[in-house]
Amino acid sequence: MDHWSICLLFVALLGTILRTGGVELAFELPENAKQCFFQDIEKNVTAVLEFQVVTGGQYDVDVILLAPTNEIIYKQIKTQFDSHQFVASVGGTYQACFSNEFSTFSHKLVYMDFRVGDQSSFNGLGEHVTALTQMETSAQEIHQNLNSILDYQTHHRLREVQGRKRAEDLNRGVLLWSLTETVTILIIFVGQVYVLKTFFTERKP
Repeated sequence: MDHWSICLLFVALLGTILRTGGVELAFELPENAKQCFFQDIEKNVTAVLEFQVVTGGQYDVDVILLAPTNEIIYKQIKTQFDSHQFVASVGGTYQACFSNEFSTFSHKLVYMDFRVGDQSSFNGLGEHVTALTQMETSAQEIHQNLNSILDYQTHHRLREVQGRKRAEDLNRGVLLWSLTETVTILIIFVGQVYVLKTFFTERKP
């Protein structure tokens, strides 16, 4: 596992601090490969599938979301990032599949967040029949704000990792181009010296 995988794994682990429903992770998607993830969702429960290709190739991937009845809920072709919210029409196991089968050489790193249920509600507050007290209301607001902060931090880290990777790729390309230009200039210099030397060399009759 390279350092990019470790960075994204750290981001995914941070997402489990405040969230209890769904799954959040970063995974490697090799060339000509396809990976599927399964999540049990009850009927009439809201879920959100969010993903982003962090490194590799053109930063794109094929995504398809299937219901337990094999109905296609969501489908994207060669997409860099997106978010899709839906309400489960039937209860059962939903699957989200990511495909890199169209790529022959590009090994990619993908971040996925599959959230299930209302992440903004604080556990236990909904069980009260009476009105919420001021402390309970404040606790719920703090919980919602912490979830929002966590989302901002996660997306900021993703952009940071992606930007750093692109900067390193650009730096590597500039270095290779500079080396190529240097070698070319040296070859031209040696060639010119050799040609000039032949002009002043006395030829035997």
